[in-house]
Amino acid sequence: MSNGLGKLIKTLQIDTRLLGMVGAFVLIAVVFNFATGGTFLTPRNLFTLTLQTASVAVMATGMVFVIVTRNIDLSIGSLLGVIGMIMGLLQAQILPDIVGFGSPSIWIITLIAGVVLGAAVGGFQGWLIGYLAIPSFIVTLGGLLIWRGGAWWVSKGTTISPLDPTFVKLGGATGTIGVTASWILAIVGSALTVWFLVNTRRKHISHNFAVKPLWAEFALGAILVGAICGITAIMNAYLVPSRILERRFAAEGLEMPEGYTEAYGFPISVLIVLAVAIVMTVVAKKTRFGRYIFAMGGNPDAAELSGINTRLLTVKVFALMGALTAIAGVIASARLGSAGSSLGELDELRVIAAAVIGGTALAGGVGTIYGAILGALIMQALVSGMGMVGVDSPLQNMIVGGVLIFAVWVDIVYRRKTGDS
Repeated sequence: MSNGLGKLIKTLQIDTRLLGMVGAFVLIAVVFNFATGGTFLTPRNLFTLTLQTASVAVMATGMVFVIVTRNIDLSIGSLLGVIGMIMGLLQAQILPDIVGFGSPSIWIITLIAGVVLGAAVGGFQGWLIGYLAIPSFIVTLGGLLIWRGGAWWVSKGTTISPLDPTFVKLGGATGTIGVTASWILAIVGSALTVWFLVNTRRKHISHNFAVKPLWAEFALGAILVGAICGITAIMNAYLVPSRILERRFAAEGLEMPEGYTEAYGFPISVLIVLAVAIVMTVVAKKTRFGRYIFAMGGNPDAAELSGINTRLLTVKVFALMGALTAIAGVIASARLGSAGSSLGELDELRVIAAAVIGGTALAGGVGTIYGAILGALIMQALVSGMGMVGVDSPLQNMIVGGVLIFAVWVDIVYRRKTGDS
């Protein structure tokens, strides 16, 4: 039986690591669903789980590049905090006096300013690492302390609110695209998935590469399209509470029709994660920048001898990490509807854990974007499930730490058996 399953996986050419992570998530979900009496796998909880995962997932995609180049970034949680506070000040105190209260340009200016600031800070840390040869651990450890202190200094320990209403929608808690748009997105995504499989098969045939049997192509396509449609159905199954609908109708001077229902659909923050994942995957696989990153991680000396400016590459990688941290800061502060000095605390550990659990090798040279996002989802599912069954926070941290160590050990064993470097 197991031999037949192994042959099937090999025929479908499914990444066994990806399959293992999906299996781990399913196992965690089933166990916690049983422990919570069926609450964990409800549309409402899964919707909330995606919201909680979004900011860490965005940063995890950037952490893949950082770790692949044999570096580490311990400052991202603190950097997220200080950028979140600055963006909060821009919206609540500075921009309204300049462009007018309620101006539609407030959230745009805030977003641009945050991303530019994040890229600048990340690039500066990359310069210290690449050109001054200060170890990334030391630079970013210093950044962790500096930017966390900066987050408190900016706000003097107070919480900044309210944030711009349009900006808040980016967090996903109040910003969703609805049922119709979600299904349109699912249809487009399914069509693109099928096109990608067909196009890849044609390219392999044209270059005389081995291809999967036609039935295997159909099976893989059906699995992927089914997953897209299944996820969409779950997001569309979470209904807006009737009290919120009643308030909305009342605000417009209308009476809500009897039996009227409305679903949320995909949160905007999840769409941001999807967009970031697609862009980062294209960068990793289809650009010179991405190839240089993996070449440097595989063998820094050989990369430098081949003409790659590894110092400048380090600056670019950390600048990208900073920009993604700012985007994560937008999602995190928008989801909460405020910016506090504790924003992003311990996120650096969650992000590193997500990347490592997702298969990024700490030795450098190996990592995937989809693996990091799945790692973030697994981490959040574990934390969320433990919270739902009443596990104390200190014990949660102990369990997460143990899972991280176990994941690294599994990764080492996997690479030994498969012969990966």
